[in-house]
Amino acid sequence: MQIYFACSITGGRKDEAVYQTIVDTLLADGHVVPTAILALPEVVALEQVSNAAAIYARDIAWIQESDVLVAEISTPSHGVGYEIGYALGLGKQVLCLHRAGERVSKMITGNPAPNLTVRAYSSPEEAVTLVRTFTH
Repeated sequence: MQIYFACSITGGRKDEAVYQTIVDTLLADGHVVPTAILALPEVVALEQVSNAAAIYARDIAWIQESDVLVAEISTPSHGVGYEIGYALGLGKQVLCLHRAGERVSKMITGNPAPNLTVRAYSSPEEAVTLVRTFTH
């Protein structure tokens, strides 16, 4: 399965270790993750040298080509919110994960879309379990 992984880049990277755990799990399970680089520390520097229009076109194409979208939403991000809305508009299944107790946008938690799943996790291991349940 091709999975678009979305996470905060410019909004903050405090959850980078969880991003890496999720992406590593998806790859180990045999999934294709075109956005795997987003989990790596060097993504901030790489994204700064890229043209905004090129990033938009690339990411939209990847969402269109992916079967589902998995987003870590603990750190607010305009881009991730846009990607989630875009994927939902295409009818894609979307999983949004966040740290338990973290304030999450009501535009996500209040969205009744049947193809949207929002789950809280207490540990990286629990996040992995939620991802595996969603992708199997």
